[in-house]
Amino acid sequence: MAEEREDIEITEGKGGKKKLLIIIIAALVLIGGGVAAFLLMSGGDEQAEEEKVEVKQPPIYYAIEEPFIVNFSEQSKGEVKYMQIKLKVKARSQDVIDAVTLNLPAIQHELNMLFFSQNYDELQTVEGTKALQQACLNTINEILKNESSVDGQLEAVYFTSFIMQ
Repeated sequence: MAEEREDIEITEGKGGKKKLLIIIIAALVLIGGGVAAFLLMSGGDEQAEEEKVEVKQPPIYYAIEEPFIVNFSEQSKGEVKYMQIKLKVKARSQDVIDAVTLNLPAIQHELNMLFFSQNYDELQTVEGTKALQQACLNTINEILKNESSVDGQLEAVYFTSFIMQ
């Protein structure tokens, strides 16, 4: 047994420097990995906080009470044809809704001009109606951009009633 211990001690003496070097390298790798993981984890928290700040506000809807009525007598070959539209607007900021109510006369005027310039037959298609909806949104946002100091804009215009006869 004493000889076996001597063999073990001699073996440890020869390979001890290699084992110590391997242990040091492994420790450095583990410490480096831990530091890298810590930095990545702490950077992720900042990104998560930024994402939480950018959460969308709930939508705010505003109904324009007076309907828009357009007569298409010139396009209808003597027949009486008209269109009636009621609409609501959607924003994520009360400031935008307040700007809409403040500029409502200008908005109504510009929308009336837009509606009067439409072609009756084109409005009977889905594409024509969607194009008119987008044109309404663009018209209102342009008025808000020019007439108010509000930063936001409307997200959508919805036709709550669309009657063509």
